[in-house]
Amino acid sequence: MATEESPLLTSSSDDHKTSHEVVYDRFTRGQKRWFVFIVSCAGLLPKFIAASLVPSIPQIAEELHSTHAAVSLTVSLSTFATAIGTLVWAAYSSFYGRRKMYLCGIPFLCIGSYGVAMSNSLWSLLFWQFVQTFGCSGGLSLGAGVIGDIYKLEERGIGIGIFLGAMLFGFAVAPFLGGVAAQYWSWRNLHYSLAVWGLLELLLIYVSVPETSHPGTLGIDKLKRRRWIHITWVNPLSCLWLLRSPNLFAVMLASSLALISDYVLLVPLAYTIGVRYGITNKAIIGACFLPNGLGNFIGAPLAGRLSDVVISKWQKKRKGVWSPEDRLRATWIGGIFMVPLSIGVSGLLTAYVSGPIGLLLNLLCLFVNGIGVVFVLNPIGSYNVDVVHSRSAEITAANVGVRSFILSIATALVVPSIEHIGVAWTDVIVAVLALLGQGIIFLTIRYGDRMRASVDVGFSTIENN
Repeated sequence: MATEESPLLTSSSDDHKTSHEVVYDRFTRGQKRWFVFIVSCAGLLPKFIAASLVPSIPQIAEELHSTHAAVSLTVSLSTFATAIGTLVWAAYSSFYGRRKMYLCGIPFLCIGSYGVAMSNSLWSLLFWQFVQTFGCSGGLSLGAGVIGDIYKLEERGIGIGIFLGAMLFGFAVAPFLGGVAAQYWSWRNLHYSLAVWGLLELLLIYVSVPETSHPGTLGIDKLKRRRWIHITWVNPLSCLWLLRSPNLFAVMLASSLALISDYVLLVPLAYTIGVRYGITNKAIIGACFLPNGLGNFIGAPLAGRLSDVVISKWQKKRKGVWSPEDRLRATWIGGIFMVPLSIGVSGLLTAYVSGPIGLLLNLLCLFVNGIGVVFVLNPIGSYNVDVVHSRSAEITAANVGVRSFILSIATALVVPSIEHIGVAWTDVIVAVLALLGQGIIFLTIRYGDRMRASVDVGFSTIENN
């Protein structure tokens, strides 16, 4: 009978394992850190673009002679473009490679950013923002793929942690920078700046980031005959088929339930903390997002290091046998304590504690939530790369795509929920959902071997990880 102690994926040859590890010695430690920095800068852009527009919505509506509700469609459209784009770039990266997809996608970001800045109508704004977000959305899945390519199993967590921390940090600082732009500069200038950022990112990748995929693993490498310019059709929705695996679907759902807490705290912040504590200045409201981003920034490397330590510790405990679910044990501190407590307490503080003390304690809750969320997302992100290593970009894309759909529904419901049952009950419900997600992770750890055996999507072994 399978138990929590049952190994799942083992190696049949130590020599074979050693030969595979040579693949991870292609780059120096300094090069690997540089690659992580570059892909992290690219990975924070999709959420940064969506969130930076929020404080500018009144200004944009006035300039384009539209309504706040209509301009707010940009946020939903950005989420949709992210979901579509990350699937497309990930699917093609498995055939053509990570580097080529970065070099193909970022020009869309640059052109789209320029188009957004030049928009004189709502329809023009919506079209160019779709192009802009579609172009940079590959950074979410391609970055995880690059990190899986260059770091071996026991080192992968910290790289994924930094990458996810940057992604969430971008989401948290964007409203502040967007608010500053709306208050003191111009939302158009902000998007001109994003076009310049994209050009710089494109140049750095072209000059300093080689193809990181393992030799012989790309689809184009397996073709016996190919044209000088070889164009092929790759189904972008094929990534989603990976989620038919019960364990991959379970951890995707658990990570979504944890990340909902981030969005429920941040998206209506002007409506909750802003109104409760009398904050009207857009830049100051944007600054209230910063503690959450600081929590992401601090928690990311800690969560990554913890997940690496946990996987190594349990592998030694099992006398060298690798059970991939062991990495998920690193989610406990964030999923059971930090995430539920931070959002639950924040809701109660907003409802019942006024004045500077209530505001300061709420900012502390935002900081703790920022740490807690990456303590959940990091081990799950690393786990996904571990178990389907050859399709790491694709499983990351599938997670981001479905998670974006779930988050779009959650964000659409949060303000009506606050209006009907109040901020305290809304936040308590979300805290319970986060705990439910942690229960799903517990079941995945306990029965992960059976779940994988039920549907095999081509899981990795220690030999090819």
